[in-house]
Amino acid sequence: MEMEGKRRKKKRCINMNPTVVIRTLVVVAILVGFVALVAFLVTRVHHHRPLPVQDNYTIALQRALLFFNAQRSGRLPAKNNVSWRSDSCLDDGNGYLNGLEGGYYDGGDAVKYSFSTSFAMTILSWSVLEYSARYEAAGELNHVKDIIKWGTDYLLKTFNSSADTVDKVASQVGEVNNSSEGKTNDGNCWIRPESIHYSRPVIPCSVCPALAAEMAAALAAASIVFKDDQEYSKKLVHGADILFKFATREEGENYAGGPDPPSHLYNSSGFWDEFVWGGAWMYCATGNSSYIDLVTKPGLAKHADAFWGGPDRGVLSWDNKHAGAQLLLSRMRMFLDYGYPYEEMLKTFHEQISEIMCSYLPDFPYFNRTRGGLIELNHGRPKPLQYVVNAAFLAALYSDYLEATFTPGWQCGPKFYLKETFRDFAKTQINYILGRNPQNISYVVDFTDHFPQHVHHKGASIPSNIKHQNCQEGLEWRDSKKPNPNTIVGAMIDGPDKGDGFQDNRSNYNYTEPTIAGNAGLVAALVALLDGSNPGIDKNTIFYAIPPFSTPPPPPPLSYKP
Repeated sequence: MEMEGKRRKKKRCINMNPTVVIRTLVVVAILVGFVALVAFLVTRVHHHRPLPVQDNYTIALQRALLFFNAQRSGRLPAKNNVSWRSDSCLDDGNGYLNGLEGGYYDGGDAVKYSFSTSFAMTILSWSVLEYSARYEAAGELNHVKDIIKWGTDYLLKTFNSSADTVDKVASQVGEVNNSSEGKTNDGNCWIRPESIHYSRPVIPCSVCPALAAEMAAALAAASIVFKDDQEYSKKLVHGADILFKFATREEGENYAGGPDPPSHLYNSSGFWDEFVWGGAWMYCATGNSSYIDLVTKPGLAKHADAFWGGPDRGVLSWDNKHAGAQLLLSRMRMFLDYGYPYEEMLKTFHEQISEIMCSYLPDFPYFNRTRGGLIELNHGRPKPLQYVVNAAFLAALYSDYLEATFTPGWQCGPKFYLKETFRDFAKTQINYILGRNPQNISYVVDFTDHFPQHVHHKGASIPSNIKHQNCQEGLEWRDSKKPNPNTIVGAMIDGPDKGDGFQDNRSNYNYTEPTIAGNAGLVAALVALLDGSNPGIDKNTIFYAIPPFSTPPPPPPLSYKP
């Protein structure tokens, strides 16, 4: 039986149809080739695509930029890519110079503030000047430049930018005043911007050193972004120049004018820091040594409390420019290698910003953290995220400066920290905002499936097919418990409280309102985190207007008199 079985097997093998064999071999060859092709493609994808978490930063960046499209006022471009937005407030500023159509609504209430617009454009421009290659790799360079130009075009309308002097600027359009009896305004009328039919006031300012210096910074930084468009760049530089003269009255550290007038929302706590910040950007945009002379004068830094160790030291915001100015001026020392007469002050700025970077690290008790790990830069007060994203941007940028100067790290107290430590700090904070927090919620709308549904935003909360309504009718949507009918993609809301708690409540703007200043910091931090090494920062473009520096000889020693 065993021999018979072997004969049968042998017989079956011998009698196999040749056609079947050939077909089998062809199928096997196809399968082997397919597997090899898949393996090759996987290898290529693995080779050329960033890591998944970096892919997430790219997605978050693209969404965060879309928020600015949703905040546009005026006549919108054909490809605005926000289906529920259309033209709005076309009559803004009628009677003021050539009108004030355009610009950005600051947050959810459809008011336009020149202060927050200027700060947002400055931060976005700075991020482009450092990371244009990363924006381009993400497919967003033209988009972010378009966002900046929409803002600077508007700022040029807020003063007589074609004149040689400035006597006033428009600080805001619209008004939020819930106590106004019998007067319709943006605070007590909850309707879509497209439905606004009431007159919106323009608030001019004739003495506003902080605002005008911040506007000068915005136009100066943007002029470098658009340096290849010489006509527009020169227009921006001219506007920045006359604004900075208007801000300082050309008195510099001896300025004796008054402070900015009070505002409902954007009240500046001082103006000396804007003088340093604006002057630094003016130097980058023009190469005029009078600006570097000004910002490195010890008297100006003393006025600006640049070296004061108060509770808001290191907290970059629309109101406080110390940390941003110190890092920008430290950049000059690191890459331009200035000596006398600027070295002493630039070195001091460099030491100060390095101490600030150290203060962000968990090993240092300068700032508290929530149990979920969010740094409390505003010391437990509401709306924390706008400060956190700015710190993340500065820390990532500082890490890249160390990388570009072949500096392995920095000494913080008794311990040496590798440069990656500062980048890791930035990542932990941004990751918290994107969803790694006790609520498991993304504070950036539409980044994950779990995000705030009741964002404090008029346009997002009212269906877009409602074309006309009165203020009373709009209250139905403001007070509705239903999710917003329109998703305001990429909006970073104000965020959690000091206990990591969050209320998804449209009426509580301390939790759920987004702002353009906050989103600008988020965009800057995200692009800085896309890739830590390839490509790095652009070391030269930001200094393109600065001529080669020749160090003057120090003054001779005093003659000896016995």
